[in-house]
Amino acid sequence: MTSSPKLLELSSAERESLGLTHTLREILQQPQTWRQTYQKVRDFSTRIEEFLTKAGVGARPHVPLNVLLVGAGTSDYIGKSVCALLQKEWSCNVEAVPSTDLLTNVEDHILPDVDYLWISFSRSGDSSEGVAVLEEALAAHPRIRHLVVTCNENGKMARLGNRDNVLSLVLDDAVNDRGLAMTSSFSNMVIAGQALAHIRTLDAYGSIVESMATSASLVLPAIVSMCQRMVDEGFSKVCFLGTGPLKAAAIESGLKVIELTGGRVVGLTESFLGLRHGPLSAIDRDTLVVGFLSATNRRRAFELDLLQEICDKKITEKCLIVGPTAVTDAFENKLCFELPELVSDLYLPPLFVLVGQLLGLSASVREGLRPDEPSPHGAISRVVTHVTIH
Repeated sequence: MTSSPKLLELSSAERESLGLTHTLREILQQPQTWRQTYQKVRDFSTRIEEFLTKAGVGARPHVPLNVLLVGAGTSDYIGKSVCALLQKEWSCNVEAVPSTDLLTNVEDHILPDVDYLWISFSRSGDSSEGVAVLEEALAAHPRIRHLVVTCNENGKMARLGNRDNVLSLVLDDAVNDRGLAMTSSFSNMVIAGQALAHIRTLDAYGSIVESMATSASLVLPAIVSMCQRMVDEGFSKVCFLGTGPLKAAAIESGLKVIELTGGRVVGLTESFLGLRHGPLSAIDRDTLVVGFLSATNRRRAFELDLLQEICDKKITEKCLIVGPTAVTDAFENKLCFELPELVSDLYLPPLFVLVGQLLGLSASVREGLRPDEPSPHGAISRVVTHVTIH
């Protein structure tokens, strides 16, 4: 069995021949683009804060605002990644609802005479369901206010932001990923969502972004090396585990493996405690278990217990532990970000998802696919625009 090519040593011509010109660059650029996205929100913060105040954020604590985080697929997992932070910082009701659910069942999620703010996440701003849901809500529920976060200034959703109840936040074109799989677009829209949560405390959040970007830059070579080694050792399934916001990072990581390998490698996702309640039966000796460990001692104790149980039962010997700091010597394969204590689980999804992205990329190359376009039979496409709206 030959080893995969060393990704960080590939020339431009080699990247092009392997079909990873865009995706590898888009993964590796993330630390610097997080700083740029933070600055973008900061530069636009006065207008954002005015819009959010009119929407009811922080205005009437006795009547909490209802916030829906809207997106499809990866864009839905952005909402799931920032949901708890927004609820904590804004002291209001926040729920992540897929646009694919809203398109068919919007009446299940909207109550009459209740104030709503929808935050819609979309890389392209052109997906059929996202555009249709937004247009239908504007027509049928004009009371709802909408904040659109997108990476494409020419997308349909971005162009809706010229009315009183809609505001568009368009990120830099550099994070409008050209590869099929969302990578830097995912993490940068998560950073934008975190910045929105801190729209009135952006200085404090800025130090967190800097800590994460610095850590990611330092650890990325180790992540690349570890992921390539795991892929070379072989597995047919990956099970990503996370708690709270890190479960969202686990879900997105599982999707990246599936997308980038054209489904040849199965990506499973669950919470640590949820795994025992049935899904553990899907883990076998050919499954790589990737545990995203919490920064909180109590949560991490539960997580390590589960991982130790997997080892004790000899369900699989393939494990990779990812932690915000060095927390255990009990496992051979581990990655540590060495973050300061102020960086809680609420902020970690952009960092931890790097592991899922690079595992998916490495496995894609191993499968002989082209990561920039890894769906050879066209099962999925970069933008879902062919859905008939009924």
